Amino acid sequence: MFRNLTLLIIWAFTILISILWTYENPEKIELIKNFFKKKRDTQVKQIEENSKLIIANSFNVEIKNIIELNDKTAFLTHPLNKKFNFEDLTIFTQSGNKIRNLKSQKLNLPSNFTLQRNGGVKTMIFIDDKSFALISSKDKDCYFASLIDTNNSEQVFRTKCLPEKPKNNDFNGLGSSNIHINDKILLSLGTPEKHASKNSPLAQSDDYKFGKILEIDKNQLLKSNADNEVEIKIYSKGHRVPQGLTKIKDSIFSVEHGPKGGDELNKIIKGNNYGWPNVSYGTNYLKENGGDGSSYDIDHESKGYTEPLFAFVPSVGISSLNKCPQKLKNFYKKPCLIALSLYGNNLRKGHSIIIFLLNDKMTKVNSVEKISLDNLILRHFVTNRENEIFEDENGDIYISADKKGIYKINFTDFR
Repeated sequence: MFRNLTLLIIWAFTILISILWTYENPEKIELIKNFFKKKRDTQVKQIEENSKLIIANSFNVEIKNIIELNDKTAFLTHPLNKKFNFEDLTIFTQSGNKIRNLKSQKLNLPSNFTLQRNGGVKTMIFIDDKSFALISSKDKDCYFASLIDTNNSEQVFRTKCLPEKPKNNDFNGLGSSNIHINDKILLSLGTPEKHASKNSPLAQSDDYKFGKILEIDKNQLLKSNADNEVEIKIYSKGHRVPQGLTKIKDSIFSVEHGPKGGDELNKIIKGNNYGWPNVSYGTNYLKENGGDGSSYDIDHESKGYTEPLFAFVPSVGISSLNKCPQKLKNFYKKPCLIALSLYGNNLRKGHSIIIFLLNDKMTKVNSVEKISLDNLILRHFVTNRENEIFEDENGDIYISADKKGIYKINFTDFR
């Protein structure tokens, strides 16, 4: 009896010490998790599910799961003007895997690549036969973002260290997306934060690349290496988390996460300032989520900031953005953008496809339709290597959902 009681006390004491150690050393726990996450393989397989029908305002949406994937995506590529083929689909995951022909392998990334603080691969850039990964990185107590040549694991660009203490960094806030415009690439880079913090003002500082849409010369990027970093210019600033980026002809559009509320659709003009963290239609979260609940100034224009084309209040957790597929363009006969959303919140759920209809000058949003896809956390469109939306021979598009897989989307029964 005494022996059993002694063992019970030792067991309880061990548990208590473990809890206290975990509480006092969150970064060490994160480091351990990071090690095992980086080693873990991504599971992927082709499946054949029945389609589910969802009724939208002017048409129906058929959605069908075709690939199971237990990871979050970073980029999905498939050549345009081809019938959809599993062998032609390449999936890049945030955990650092490349999946081709449904077979997974690790990307060639440096040892400072980290999955801590919701880090990972955030987007991929492709030029000719070279590919570059935008990743979250950590060197001792320095958290930063870097661009990596995946052919040789060389770092060709890195940001300065984030000034905020580690527990307030959140690499979900890094973004990002990229588009090709002639001999340039535009790359979005957010301020990695959970709530307003020391990272927020970086969006206004020209000394930091966070909170910006950046311009990269393709030729410079091709010639860059560890000894010759690429020069990156600021295209626009004052962005919180610019998640999706696309273009219609010469017009550039971005969607970004606000704080509590205030997700935005912006028309991006070179040299403009979009105001974060000085103005926003959102609020600084409530105390239970790390903020103080205060509202931001919403007067953009008088302070020299560019107003969003549209702001979601409450927010929807906006993610990717692209041009509408041809079926929707033919139906609406208006400039048309299509976006995806993540969680949203209890006031306005995400899990949706969102369609923006613009006026002919693309200076105003005429309508917004949000089509709920149940509980799917929607992340990326399947595109070509330049982030142009892929449509198969039937006009269907393909999207990813976090830790669920790839879904085929058919717009049908237009009314």
